[in-house]
Amino acid sequence: MTEPRFLTLTDVAETLNVSMAQTKALVRTGDLPAIKVGGRGAWRIERSELENYIQRMYAQTRATLPASETLNDK
Repeated sequence: MTEPRFLTLTDVAETLNVSMAQTKALVRTGDLPAIKVGGRGAWRIERSELENYIQRMYAQTRATLPASETLNDK
């Protein structure tokens, strides 16, 4: 079965294991691109945009950590 192209804010919060408030903040700041659809303006995040966000966060984390620092050091 094919996965849906768009995810709800709840789906994204669960995937990232963060709160709904954190997910809404990511959308509000534009860090995670989203669209409003339907008469009630339900927010949807394209699956590829979520994957792009995750990859950007990996790259940002690598760029900010010293090469010698690992999770075991703390």
